Amino acid sequence: MKTLKVSLTLFFFAAGFLALACSPQEPDLEAARSIITEEGIMRHVEALAHDSTMGRAPGTEGEQMTVDYIIREFEEIGLVGGMPDGSFVQRVPAVGQQTAPGSVMRFHNGSRTLHEFDYFTDMMAWPAAGQREVNIRDAELVYVGYGIIAPEEDWDDYKGMDVSGKILVFKNSDPSTHPDRFAGNTRLYYGRWSYKYEIAEELGALGAIIIHTLPTAGYGWNVVSGGWSRERFALADEMQEDSETELNAWIQFYAAERIFQEAGLDIDALLDEAESPDFHPVVLEGVKLDIDLTATYSELEFQNVVGVLPGSDRRLRDEHLVFSAHHDHLGTGLAVDGDSVYNGAMDNASGTSGMIEMARAFASIQPNVKRSLMFAAVGAEESGLLGSRYLALNSPVPVGKITANINIDMINGFGQTHDVVIVGKGRTSMDDIMIEEAEKMGRYVVPDQDPGQGFYYRSDHFSFARVGIPALFPNPGVDYIHDENFHQDVVIPHLRHIYHTVHDTIENVMTFKGAEDDLRLLFNVAYRIANDPQMQSWVPGDEFEAARMQALEAAGR
Repeated sequence: MKTLKVSLTLFFFAAGFLALACSPQEPDLEAARSIITEEGIMRHVEALAHDSTMGRAPGTEGEQMTVDYIIREFEEIGLVGGMPDGSFVQRVPAVGQQTAPGSVMRFHNGSRTLHEFDYFTDMMAWPAAGQREVNIRDAELVYVGYGIIAPEEDWDDYKGMDVSGKILVFKNSDPSTHPDRFAGNTRLYYGRWSYKYEIAEELGALGAIIIHTLPTAGYGWNVVSGGWSRERFALADEMQEDSETELNAWIQFYAAERIFQEAGLDIDALLDEAESPDFHPVVLEGVKLDIDLTATYSELEFQNVVGVLPGSDRRLRDEHLVFSAHHDHLGTGLAVDGDSVYNGAMDNASGTSGMIEMARAFASIQPNVKRSLMFAAVGAEESGLLGSRYLALNSPVPVGKITANINIDMINGFGQTHDVVIVGKGRTSMDDIMIEEAEKMGRYVVPDQDPGQGFYYRSDHFSFARVGIPALFPNPGVDYIHDENFHQDVVIPHLRHIYHTVHDTIENVMTFKGAEDDLRLLFNVAYRIANDPQMQSWVPGDEFEAARMQALEAAGR
């Protein structure tokens, strides 16, 4: 009997030792975080934003160089291809549209020309769908305020008017003077330019013109003219050729003001009237529009790069946490002082670089991550979030088995901060995790400091949110350690100078030390999300909650 007791004791000791040896050791999270460094980020940015990648435009040799670089880094880290066939590349079929310059918007009253406005300088215009030629004559113009139909807000700017066959003139953004409507001064999707064009098409309008102002757009005319003068892209299966809507356009405020004056209207008063739910559309009497447009089209593919770090938990490894960062920028364009390459060092070679280093940090602690981690470097963000939209709609894993998305776009290139921003703070369960982890590091979380710009709808996380995936979009803080006025006095002017220009180069990055801090914090947040027994969620009543419920049901959850 004594021999049996000793044998059993040895057996259970050996079994316990074997179980301990075979189970994952407690990870050294501090060592893993330390893998993310300013120097590592800078190394990738120097490669991705180099002149040789020619601005990383979709479908170009520069994009291919970028994709090859990211795949090499993913393979070195130990990620596996995230597509069903085991590859890293998701090919995205698209159509490119290039509008010929030189068109003129002619506003007239019969045979009398009132004003002519030139392409690029005064206005930007292009065919709304797949038309190769647009020849509009004597089109009636209707000012529709914000042009919003939102039953849940008891708001309809059209008041039953039939606007088919008319050119709609929009105020940009959405109402901001009603605390109990449209989220107050936080811009919703109703305030995005894309919504204006979509609602015009839905209502059968002949065209849509958005009045540009810096406060309502959040960027200068140079961004409009620079962006829309390049080749524009659409997903191949979303390009329509038989649309009743023929014209999409932006127009400078001064040009719109002159048109309104010709109709005997005060544009400032009408822009103010758009804030009221009692607004009614206003016909611009005595003013008609003529315009001719010509466009050429090309079929192409651009690429998403998808790598996966497989999870270790048998129950949770089929679920994924998705990181996203767009690898594209604007390519080449108008030369400024002999420089025609739009390098996009901050936008978004920086975010892609941060995501690569995040993957490297997580690979160092596997098998201690229960859920699988997907790292998606998506293309054509600058063309309307097309790469992430295609990935979300054609996900290699069921959308209902994706716990969350963390999007990395334009990381901190200016210095360390006490705080970190959550764009869309208050929308998901991840806020509490971010707040707790920030406090552990002696930092704090603040909401978007300029909610009227609608940043939650302007980067790739929005594509994931639209299909129901809870999406976290952290941004650099504004409370700089070395100077409390630095954000206002230096960062904002600097970003306005470089954003979507040839000046967004590695030479204009001050330091990635602040990005190092932010990404290390984000590592902690992601680690908790990846190991949380529960999937992440939207706060009750959020606009994307219904899509989440549908996705979960489809995934059998």
